[in-house]
Amino acid sequence: MNQWGEAPDEARLPPETVLSQMEMAVIVCDRFSNVIYGNTFARQLFGFGGDDIMGHSILSLGIAEEDHEQATELAKHVLKGGVWEGTFCNMRADGTTVYTRAHAVPLRHPSGAVDGVVIFAREALRSNQREQERYGLMERIGERLAGSLELESTLRRVADTLVPQFADHCFIDLYSGDRLYRRVSRHAADWEPPPGTWAEVGEPVSYPPGHFSAKAMERRDAVLVEDMIQHRFAAPTESSKRLGVEMGITSVISAPLLVRGELLGVMSLALSNLTKRPDPHYDGFDRDLLGAIASRVALAVDNALLFEEERDTALAFQRHLLPGDRPPPLDGLQIAWRYEPARPIESHGHGIQTQVGGDWYDVIPLSAGRVGLVIGDVEGRGARAAAVMGQLRAALRAFAQDDKPPADILRKLDEWVRTMTRPERIRSGWNSDDLVRPPLVSCTYFVYDAWSRVLEFANAGHDPPLLVVDGEVRELEFESEGGMLGLRAPGMGGEILFNEETTELKPGSTLVLYTDGLIDRRPKDDGDYYTREESREMVRAAVAKAASGGVEAVANAAYDAVPGDIDDDVAIVVIRTAGDELAVEERTFTAEPIMVSEARRMAADTFAGWGMLDEQAELACLLVSEVVTNVVLHAAATPAPRREMVVPVPAGTPGRGGEPLGAPPPVQFNTDFGAALDGDPFGGDFDEDDWSLGADLGRREPQTKEFRLRLRRGADTVWVEVFDADMRLPRIRSAGETDEGGRGLYLVDQLATRWGARPTSDGKAVWFELPLAP
Repeated sequence: MNQWGEAPDEARLPPETVLSQMEMAVIVCDRFSNVIYGNTFARQLFGFGGDDIMGHSILSLGIAEEDHEQATELAKHVLKGGVWEGTFCNMRADGTTVYTRAHAVPLRHPSGAVDGVVIFAREALRSNQREQERYGLMERIGERLAGSLELESTLRRVADTLVPQFADHCFIDLYSGDRLYRRVSRHAADWEPPPGTWAEVGEPVSYPPGHFSAKAMERRDAVLVEDMIQHRFAAPTESSKRLGVEMGITSVISAPLLVRGELLGVMSLALSNLTKRPDPHYDGFDRDLLGAIASRVALAVDNALLFEEERDTALAFQRHLLPGDRPPPLDGLQIAWRYEPARPIESHGHGIQTQVGGDWYDVIPLSAGRVGLVIGDVEGRGARAAAVMGQLRAALRAFAQDDKPPADILRKLDEWVRTMTRPERIRSGWNSDDLVRPPLVSCTYFVYDAWSRVLEFANAGHDPPLLVVDGEVRELEFESEGGMLGLRAPGMGGEILFNEETTELKPGSTLVLYTDGLIDRRPKDDGDYYTREESREMVRAAVAKAASGGVEAVANAAYDAVPGDIDDDVAIVVIRTAGDELAVEERTFTAEPIMVSEARRMAADTFAGWGMLDEQAELACLLVSEVVTNVVLHAAATPAPRREMVVPVPAGTPGRGGEPLGAPPPVQFNTDFGAALDGDPFGGDFDEDDWSLGADLGRREPQTKEFRLRLRRGADTVWVEVFDADMRLPRIRSAGETDEGGRGLYLVDQLATRWGARPTSDGKAVWFELPLAP
């Protein structure tokens, strides 16, 4: 006789027979998470056949990538003797998605040791334990909604979670103003409604009175239509109604999206003949579940809308601090630029941010067609970095108008950055006043002359640009990297040196300037990151491949060179020099009154050769006469230096060491040039090389004065420059009614488009520009 709990011999069945009859998936894994057994129901549930997954990792069950970490946690927990329960998203072999509720327990050896893992699984929401599965789906929805603050991503994740697991069709409509627009239209098996039937994404939606979606928004509560055959509703259009009948819509739930008492829109789910389900109808339980899901979705949508509004405001603020979308037309240069903000930080330990940053660039028109170019990056990100960037751009533009060498401009900018500190109270364990250090800024400032093709530049800790010459790509060599702006805080000793460097660009050369966001922290497929050098090589290869195309193509190729989302904003500026020589005429004259007419004659001949209209040429020649006359008059009226006699010491007078001094030197004069210029309307310093003091005290020999006239022609502008050796920079005088002079520069100021003066290595240059009529 058999004891209690013992089956009779004739009733004993092998375990495989029992397990194959179970309406639940049973998966057995060894200690290394490899599948060693799966029953018949498991093959149906997970969509694999035969022994396809035997001996393979548990991940071969089609567990979605986002759940890999959860699967690893399951194995670790159960192998320690614990019990685990949770929900997985599984991708079947046919491409469909199924959500499974899993219960895992240890597989124990008779000795008590844990030899593996046994997993019991069933389809979520289709079991007798619907209450537990409800929490599983809500948990899944919560995880999906917490993963993004971007509206489109949030809505897409919701639809992907509900279709096809809980619905064949998912629609989400949101208000924009007082109109309702479709934002999501997701269907099982990748089916798409024919055009002109159901509203497509982006189209307005208008539900007629009595429609279940209209009722849900009106009642502010979920509405269930358990059997669509028994209830007829007015449809938005006849074509949408016919499609619903053709699709065999069986059951529908609509739930309003409410947050803080405000109606954002409506979410609707429907079952149809697209998929085969044991029960193609929703019930009251499903209605309550969707109502709870809609509450979470509404909160997530509201957060995403607020975040996108904040992000759009911040990015608009930043973009308005940068140059416009299109570079200005410049003679001898083709320019393209591209700025891309980083995506919101979500998984790098910084919290979610709007990602405005401090990358900046600019193109600054200078005197006589020369161009200032800058690329830079403010350390850090956020509103402060963007604000510092805007101030830097404005300051550099102001400093650049002095037309000083790039190294001098960076020195002034560094001094300005060092003043950007202020005492701030930092709240920590102790309240104290601390001095916030100045921002650190890397940048390179270039000045390019398209007529001479000379590029002058100075660097402040920025990455060197790429230089493309005859299809060969290399980095523009910096003799000195220079220190970053703001590196030396107030009170620190030492000096940051910015060296002046010069190179000549060949016709058709291309420069690619970029910020470090282009080459920093790009993720690989294996979860690692590209090194900066690997990223540089990919950018070089992409630029070389696109070098034969236009500057826009080069900029786009550089941006797309390194795969993966960027962690920092990126600025790219591409500059290409012209292949043709630009028109220029130049001649040197002695600084004599008679040469004024010669200079005007040269200008008239040049303008005529360039095809200028008579009125334009006459105005240009008038202004040439005024500027040249000004240079000649002040060259001839150079004030005499004041001389002081130095009394010689008699020979034999004892020195400091007691030795007698030698023969007396000849009588000398000390020249006080500054005093001689007192009252000079132009101000400035006198050039001592302008005079030779001979041994004869009563004689002085002036050097021969010269000036140089240079004329440049661009596509729609003419520039005139007059160079001389006088260091004094001119300024407009206020001439009285009876004064005979003092109006020359006033005429230039009134009639020229722009004018100015800049110091040169051996004097100054006075310049003006005039437009060419079309």
